[in-house]
Amino acid sequence: MISTGRLVQTLGGKGVFRERQTTFAAIIDKARTGFPYATLEALATRFEIPRETLVRVLHLPPRTLARRKKAHRLSADESDRLLRLARVAARAEDVFGSQERAGAWLRGTVRALGSVRPLDLLDTDLGAQQVERILGRIEHGVYS
Repeated sequence: MISTGRLVQTLGGKGVFRERQTTFAAIIDKARTGFPYATLEALATRFEIPRETLVRVLHLPPRTLARRKKAHRLSADESDRLLRLARVAARAEDVFGSQERAGAWLRGTVRALGSVRPLDLLDTDLGAQQVERILGRIEHGVYS
């Protein structure tokens, strides 16, 4: 499990979470009310996730994305999907030791996932669990 600090950092840091000590409850409350649009941009920039991939993983049509950018806020459902992506990306960063290596792994194909890119599985909860399972195996040195 990742720390709240790592998750907050992945979602944009202090610019999003102004509380001194952020808890999982605070992150959940933020997701329920809708993350600021800046969290999406921060995550995409941090892990070099292309906009087309982000739109597909979050189920956000380009026009809806433009409306969210103008409103500066995501919906609760969109925030929940972004939180899932952030959780897995933060876990990958913990496993690989850097955001660059984590981003490269998320964007590349992984044989243990059937030669599919991990990002392509993060549009569903079951797919995210599968990616997290592989990250756990890599962390423990199990051939994957």
